[in-house]
Amino acid sequence: MSDSTSETVKKAIIKQVLIESQSANARTLMEKIGENCFTSCVPKPGSSLSSAEKTCVAQCTEKYMAAWNVVNTTYLKRIQQEMGNQ
Repeated sequence: MSDSTSETVKKAIIKQVLIESQSANARTLMEKIGENCFTSCVPKPGSSLSSAEKTCVAQCTEKYMAAWNVVNTTYLKRIQQEMGNQ
């Protein structure tokens, strides 16, 4: 296998790993949002959510998503740096 073919295969594998990792991270994020936001915002579940509970869940979800985006962006930049250093 030539160096260029080897490099192409390596990049394809890294890309696939990143895609799978992002999917797993998204699933984990949704689970954590469900666990933490619902638990924090809905202390006594009933047949419907109050306005305050809906607002709380929405704000909590936005915060989790923003934090996840920062972490994910930083992670992807690090991977790109590592790929560039090799």
